[in-house]
Amino acid sequence: MGKTREIKKRIKAVGNIKRITRTMQMIATAKFSQALQRSTAGKPYSTALFELVGELAATAGDELSHPLLQSGGEGKALTLVLTSDRGLCGPFNGSVLRSSMQHFRHSEGAREGFVEVVGKKGVGFYKFNGIDVTRHHSQFGDKPAYDDVDRLAQDFIDRFIAGEINRVNVVYMRFVSAGKQVPEVMQLLPFQTPKAAEGQTDSGAKPIYEFSPAGPELLDEILPAAIKAVLFQAFNDAVVSEHVARMVAMKAATDNAGKMGKQLTRTFNRARQAQITTELTEIISGAAALE
Repeated sequence: MGKTREIKKRIKAVGNIKRITRTMQMIATAKFSQALQRSTAGKPYSTALFELVGELAATAGDELSHPLLQSGGEGKALTLVLTSDRGLCGPFNGSVLRSSMQHFRHSEGAREGFVEVVGKKGVGFYKFNGIDVTRHHSQFGDKPAYDDVDRLAQDFIDRFIAGEINRVNVVYMRFVSAGKQVPEVMQLLPFQTPKAAEGQTDSGAKPIYEFSPAGPELLDEILPAAIKAVLFQAFNDAVVSEHVARMVAMKAATDNAGKMGKQLTRTFNRARQAQITTELTEIISGAAALE
């Protein structure tokens, strides 16, 4: 009797877990849809700015220069790592943090420089591994606002121009599709313009641009906007990747809870059947003894 009672308790506990994970899956699905819309809406703007800077640099050649395009001075490197505040999102945080550790090992001065983290999971990981976190950004949450990202990017730009930092790298999860997310280390500063593909041949005449205002003045406006847009896109990609990872993880947990519930039900039925058989045997044996 004690065995069947214990199995019933486990069946009830697994059922409660299944309901919780199904609810979390539904919430993650709704948040994923909203975050995907925000990320998709902002991507054309950031892509257009990025390509425009590349066209300006390619057209002007060596005549076009800007402090944000040049390597920094004697300052330290800064690494910004985008993680989540909550767990239960599969390999999301683990992949990002492993990529950051590889970056620290292979990039000279990255570990000794400034390490800034978004998300509680990254702070706990670096504390466990003995890496000092210079700054923890807790103001972004699930819906990063552009104004917050704008202030953070402007802080990076000011410190880079002042020589306090010589480069800025962002470690985040780049969203490719619902079935593919790739951890990536992106160089934010000095800003890298897109280069022409190797071996690409010209198929026609090149357009001739006239800059109004002049190239450096135009870059003073476009470059900071492009850097802020690229950083904001990285935040959006990280949020979308977190939600889709949690959605997949909770679906797997719900499916596993359902399978475990079925197995426990079969085990309970067998135990109950054995118990009934034992009771019938005892009754029959007792009746036979009375005869």
